[in-house]
Amino acid sequence: MSRRVRIGLVLGLGALAAGCAEDAPQDMWQPAGPNAQSIADLSWLVFVLAGIVGVIVLTFVAIIVVKFRDRGQAIPDQVHGKPTLEIVLTIIPALILIGVAIPTVGTLMALNDTSDTECVINVTGQQWWWEIDYPTQEGCGSGISEPIITSGQMVIPINTPVLVRGTSRDVIHSWWIPRLNGKRDMVPGRVHTNKLEADEPGIYAGQCTEFCGLSHANMRMEVIAMTPEDFEAWKANQIKPYEAPAPDTLAAAGEQTYIAQCSRCHQVNGLEDADGDPIISRPDLSVYSGAAPNLSWLMTRNTFAGASFDLLSPACRPEVWQAPPETVGQEYLKGVTPECLNSVQLREWLRNAPAMKPMYTDPEKLEPTDGLVRGMPNLALSEDQIDELVAYLLERK
Repeated sequence: MSRRVRIGLVLGLGALAAGCAEDAPQDMWQPAGPNAQSIADLSWLVFVLAGIVGVIVLTFVAIIVVKFRDRGQAIPDQVHGKPTLEIVLTIIPALILIGVAIPTVGTLMALNDTSDTECVINVTGQQWWWEIDYPTQEGCGSGISEPIITSGQMVIPINTPVLVRGTSRDVIHSWWIPRLNGKRDMVPGRVHTNKLEADEPGIYAGQCTEFCGLSHANMRMEVIAMTPEDFEAWKANQIKPYEAPAPDTLAAAGEQTYIAQCSRCHQVNGLEDADGDPIISRPDLSVYSGAAPNLSWLMTRNTFAGASFDLLSPACRPEVWQAPPETVGQEYLKGVTPECLNSVQLREWLRNAPAMKPMYTDPEKLEPTDGLVRGMPNLALSEDQIDELVAYLLERK
């Protein structure tokens, strides 16, 4: 066996082993809901049919190569002009294509049918994160009495068909949670629908699959599926009133730093100025996409910056991400505690965000688009300000 053949076999076996890895959070071959199951069933059907056709074709090629290889013999009879053979070789591929088309069209029609959905969630893509918006509605369990806005992580109840209405604020993005459904492009100026449903509690990972700029590879998201009881607890936490930090604490100083440095882009619901007036963020004045993540209850999530980085420390992360279905909801609802905070990554982000997640073609240029930034700029915060902000954000749970 030649050296090139051996190298090829090793690389092929390595690729096969990588594709069969058990720890594959974005593996479409491990469906966790009826929509993803339909896609997996269709994929297996097409894969088997294509495999049978491939084996037949390769077998004939091998026979022809061996039997009719050039030995100096006369040229064999040509089949051109034999109508019966040509008709047969036309009908067989047509029948195969029809056999694939019928279940494919049926599956696509079923996936596009959203008439049975019981919960509506709006998803908006921007460079480079996802905004998750729960409008007021009677669905989603016991209903949603006031809007809930979060980012990066969508929380849904299990065994509940969820209608995702998606769009984009800047360029084309693509929403894909492989274990729950197929891809859906999010196009500026249009609303595209997608249906999600999870069979059991868990955290299902995904990411943008349409190239959308410099940090496209860093634009991720997760869907957290919970029992109905846990979902109700999550909703109640998201709409509870704002509580100011205790006076004369590091968190209280952080609140003032937040108002001065962050509130012009990032909304914290219920935050007020010294006169008691609500502080309303205006990211449209500073950010190209016109929006920035709502940080009202940041520590109820466990990722940040487009789900690119963990709020949970490496020691605590497995307690949530590797929790069994019966406890994953309870573990997620605990939020991020001071003991489990991944302070290293959060501090690095506050220190210099563009250094962690590329957002500008020229890092030294803070106004790359008509005076508006793409993503979060370097705010040149002092270490004391970072300490204060971390203390304040830890109370957002």
